[in-house]
Amino acid sequence: MSKKQLNRLKVVLADKNKTGIWLAQQLGKDRTTVSKWCSNAAQPSLETVIDIAQCLGVGVEELIRMPEKNERGE
Repeated sequence: MSKKQLNRLKVVLADKNKTGIWLAQQLGKDRTTVSKWCSNAAQPSLETVIDIAQCLGVGVEELIRMPEKNERGE
């Protein structure tokens, strides 16, 4: 089973020239937690996604990758 890429956090951080360490500091989170989000090993809560979007000055929709139909098992 392949790991699903549900968020685009790593891409958006790179686009904004920010690091995971910077984001962790902004959110008051551990940098290993943010690293797990960036690698899609774990997902942030919806509230945290909203906080991330505000920190990065982007819409929530820019942080979320919608899986294709065949990835959802439809």
